[in-house]
Amino acid sequence: MPAMFDPATTPRVFAQAPGVDFPRAVVEGLRARLADQPPEAMARVTLFVNTMRMKRRLSQLFDEGPAALLPRIRLVTDLGHDAAMADLPPAVSPLRRRLELAALVAQLLDSQPDLAPRHAIYPLADSLADLMDEMQGEGVAPEALRNIDVSHHSAYWARSMAFVTLVERFFGRNSDEPPDLEARQRRVIERISDLWTKAPPKDPVIIAGSTGSRGATAMLMETIARLPQGAVILPGYDEHMRPETWDRLDDALTAEDHPQFRFHRLLTRLGCAPGEVARWHDVETPAPRRNALLSLALRPAPVTDQWQEEGPAFADVAGATRDLTLIEARSPREEAASIAMILRDAAERGRDAALITPDRTLTRQVTAALDRWGIIPDDSAGRPLPLTAPGRLLRHVAEMSGKALTGVDLLTLLKHPLTHSGAGRNDHLRMARDLELTALRGGMPFPNGADLVAWAKDDTQKQDWARWIGELITDLAASDTRPLADHVASLIAITERIAAGALADGSGGLWDREAGREARRILSELEREAEHGGDMNASEFRDLFSAVLNTGTVRNPDAPYPGIRIWGTLEARVGGADLVILAGLNEGTWPERPKPDPWMNREMRLKAGLLLPERRIGLSAHDFQQGIGATEVVLTRATRDDEAETVPSRWINRLTNLLAGMSEEGADALEAMRTRGARWIDHARDMDRPQPDHLADPAPRPAPKPPLAARPQELSFTQIRTLIRDPFAIYAGKILGLRPLDPLHQSPDAPLRGTAIHKVLDRFVRERPGHEPRDDARQRLLSIAAEVFEDYAPWPATRVLWLEKLARVADWFLDGEERRQADVIGTRTEIRGKAHFGTPAFALKGTADRIDILSNGYVAIYDYKTGKPPTDKQQLAYDKQLLLEALVARAGGFEDLGRLEVDRVSYIGLGASPEESVVHVDPELLARIRAELETIISDFADRDRGYPSRRVVFRSDAKFDGDFDHLARYGEWDQSDPASPEEVGE
Repeated sequence: MPAMFDPATTPRVFAQAPGVDFPRAVVEGLRARLADQPPEAMARVTLFVNTMRMKRRLSQLFDEGPAALLPRIRLVTDLGHDAAMADLPPAVSPLRRRLELAALVAQLLDSQPDLAPRHAIYPLADSLADLMDEMQGEGVAPEALRNIDVSHHSAYWARSMAFVTLVERFFGRNSDEPPDLEARQRRVIERISDLWTKAPPKDPVIIAGSTGSRGATAMLMETIARLPQGAVILPGYDEHMRPETWDRLDDALTAEDHPQFRFHRLLTRLGCAPGEVARWHDVETPAPRRNALLSLALRPAPVTDQWQEEGPAFADVAGATRDLTLIEARSPREEAASIAMILRDAAERGRDAALITPDRTLTRQVTAALDRWGIIPDDSAGRPLPLTAPGRLLRHVAEMSGKALTGVDLLTLLKHPLTHSGAGRNDHLRMARDLELTALRGGMPFPNGADLVAWAKDDTQKQDWARWIGELITDLAASDTRPLADHVASLIAITERIAAGALADGSGGLWDREAGREARRILSELEREAEHGGDMNASEFRDLFSAVLNTGTVRNPDAPYPGIRIWGTLEARVGGADLVILAGLNEGTWPERPKPDPWMNREMRLKAGLLLPERRIGLSAHDFQQGIGATEVVLTRATRDDEAETVPSRWINRLTNLLAGMSEEGADALEAMRTRGARWIDHARDMDRPQPDHLADPAPRPAPKPPLAARPQELSFTQIRTLIRDPFAIYAGKILGLRPLDPLHQSPDAPLRGTAIHKVLDRFVRERPGHEPRDDARQRLLSIAAEVFEDYAPWPATRVLWLEKLARVADWFLDGEERRQADVIGTRTEIRGKAHFGTPAFALKGTADRIDILSNGYVAIYDYKTGKPPTDKQQLAYDKQLLLEALVARAGGFEDLGRLEVDRVSYIGLGASPEESVVHVDPELLARIRAELETIISDFADRDRGYPSRRVVFRSDAKFDGDFDHLARYGEWDQSDPASPEEVGE
C-alpha cells in the first residue's frame, strides 16, 4: 500500500495559519492526501489530539460525509491504556494527592508553626501539587531544586525547601507511592518514544492541535515528527515572521509570553527552520492581511523598533481591519449588553457566532442579557457547581459547620429551594415566614433548639418542625477535630436531612438532575479518598471542601440556541465560527495575571528547568492570535470595573498603538474600528433607555388626607416629634397600620445599645441603697452593666466594648448623680403616663425614663441618651418629648403621683463626650407647649389637612432617613417640591 508521506531526512512538521478552522483543515487534509488510496488507508491512520472536544469535533466532521472508514482518533492521555503499559502502576486521583499533601503540610506546621498559618494548609497543598505536577511533566527531579544557586535568597529558600521536601517521597520510579497522573503520563510517553524509536509504526501517526507547552507532550510530538510515517500539525502558526524576528524567541526570559515561543522551542529541538514548516492543507486563510498586521503588532519586545520600518510600509491596512470592530464600553454591564446585542443580531441573521473569553463573570452577564430574547447560548464551560442549587446548599452547610448559627444563616438554609423538598414544603415555607417575622426579626440573633420550641408554644406541627431545626443547629455546631471521613459523612447526612425535611426520610431533591448528580460525584470521590486527608477541625474542612466543590461544573440541560456559542480560550482552538467576539480584553483578565509562586522566582525556575510564569500569558497570546484571525472579529473591553479604571490588554495596546502611529491610513482604520464599536454600544444603551412614551411621571410629594374617623386619637411623646417632622410616617404607621421590619441580621447598633444602657441605669437608680460610697457605686454600676449586656448583646467583643465605653463616662455620670440626688426625696423609673388635651380630646401617652421628686415638692424629669442629646433650641422647636412629659405630669397623668409641678427636664447624654441638656420649666413655658400641642391636634383634626412627607427636615439632618420614605417615593421629588394633598379612603 502506498505511504501517506514521502521519505524525508528531517522531522515532518505541518501547520495552519491563525483563523483557519483547524479541525476541518485536518480532516480535509487527510482526505486530500488519501484521495488516491484505497478506503482502508484512512483506517490505518492514528490521529492523536489533546482534548476531548477536539476529538468530538473531528468525529463530527468525518460524520458529515462522504461515507468512509475513519482514522483512529485518540487522546494523548489514552496512550496509558495500551497493553504495553499494563505493568505500570495506575495513577492516583489528583484529589488523593492533594489530600496527602495537605496532611503532610499540617504535620509540618504542627512542628514548625512559624512557617505559615494553619488556614493556609490546603492552598499550600494545592500549590505544592501544582509544582509537583509541573516537575513530573517537565522531568525535573527534586535534586535539581537543591542544586539551584540561592546565595541571594538563602533564608527564603530554606523556608520553601521545608515544604518542597514534602513532595520528594512521590518522585522516582522506585518510590513506594503510586504515581500521580503527570508522572505516569511522562513514563508512558518515555516508553512509547523508546519503543517507536526502535520499532517505528508502519502506519501513519499524526498529532494535531497541540502547542507542545508541556514537556511530556513536546517529547511525544518530537518522537512522532521523526517517525517515517509521522507528522505534527501545529495550530495558529504565524507565517509572517521574519527569520531574524524568529531568532529572537530563543530567550525564555524575554520571549516566553510571545504566542509563537512554544513553536520556536519545538522546532529548535527538532532542528527545523521556520521555512521548513509547510501547510497541512491549502485552505484559504480568512484574513491573511489581518494575520500579517497582528504578527507585526505582537513582535517580541526587543524588536518592536521594527514597527518604525515596517509600519509605514504595511499595505492595505483598511483591508486588514475592515471586519474588525473595537468596543470600549464604560462598564462590564455595558460590555455584556453590547455583546448580547451582537449575538442577537447574529442569531437573527442565522450566522454562527462565538463569544470567547476567560472571564466567567462576563459570560454569565451576557447569558442573562440574552435571556430577554429567549436565547440560550451553548456555553462550553457550563456552570460552576457552587452556583447551582445543590452546590449552594452544600456550600452553606459546610460554611456554617462549627459556628454559632445566626438568624441570617438559619433563614439562608430554610429558604433554600432544596430545603424540605420532601413532603410538606408549603407548610415549611409558611412556618419559616412566621419564624422570620415573629422571632428572628424580633431579637433572636443566635437561635437554638430551646428558643425555637418555646416560640412554637402549643402548636404541635410547629413544635415538631422547631425540634427538627434545633437538631440540625446542634449537629452543625460540632467543632471538634476529627478525621476527614467523619466531616464528609456529617456534611452529607446534615444536608440530606435539610433537603428531606422534618416529615420525610432520604434526601429530597438534593441529588436529582444534572447538578445533583455532579455534586454526588464530587462527594463520592471525596468519601473515597478521605482516608488520606488525616484529621482536621471545622475551619480547615471548610477551606478544603470549598476548594473541592469548585472543581465541579454542570452543563446547562436546556437545548441551546443553534449557532450561538460561548467558548473558553481552550475550547476556541477547536471551533469554527463566522463571527468571533474576543471579550474581557483587560490586563488581569485576558491575559490573566500569573499566579503568585510561593516557592521560586523566575530566575530560579529557569535554572531548575521549570516553566516561567509568563507561560500562561504566552498561551493566552496564542489563543488571541488564533481568535483574531477569524472572518469577522469584535474586540471588547470595559474601561472601568466596579472599583477603578482598567488597563487595556497588552495586545489591544500594541494593536492600537501600532495603528495610531504607523500611518494616516492606520489611524483612520483604528477610528473606523471604534466607530463600528460605538454603534453597538449605542444600541445597547438604547435597549435600557426608557422611551418617552413609556416614561411614568415622577410621583408628587404626598400629603394624604384620610377621613377623620381613621386619624389617630392618641400618640406617644416621641410620636409627636414624628408628627411635627414627618407626618406621612404617622399616616403610614397609625392609619395604614404599617411598620418597618426589624433587621434580620441583628447587630450591636446604637438603638440596641441605647436600650441596654436604659436598662442598666434604671436598675442602678431603683436598686440604690440609702448611703453608698463612691467606689461601691461605680462597682455596682459596672456590675449591673455586665449582667444586662450579657442578656442584650450575645457578642462577647461587643459586651467588652460597651462596658469599656460606660466605664469611661461612669465617673461623670456619678458626679452628676450626686448633684441630682442632693435634694431628692424619691425616684420613680419607667413610669407610664397618659393625659388628654385639645378638642376633640386627644390622648398623649408614654413612659418616662425617670422622675425625681424634689424636696420642694417639684419634680425633675430625665431621659437617658447614648448619643448626643438635643439642644435647648431643638427641644423648644420640635424635640418636645420631655416637655410633653412635663405637660402630662402637670395634668396628673403619671399613675398615682397626682398633679405635679415640674422644675426642670433634662437629657443625660452618655456618648463619647457626655453632657447634660437641661431646660428649666415654668408655667409660661408649659402653657406655650400646651397651646402648640393643641394647635397641632386641631390642625390634624381638619379634614382638609393632609399628612405631608418630610415636613420639617433641616440641612443639619442630612442623614434623616424616614422609615416610610420609599412608600412616599422620596427621590422622585425633593424638599423644594410643594406637597400635593390627596383625598384617601372614604
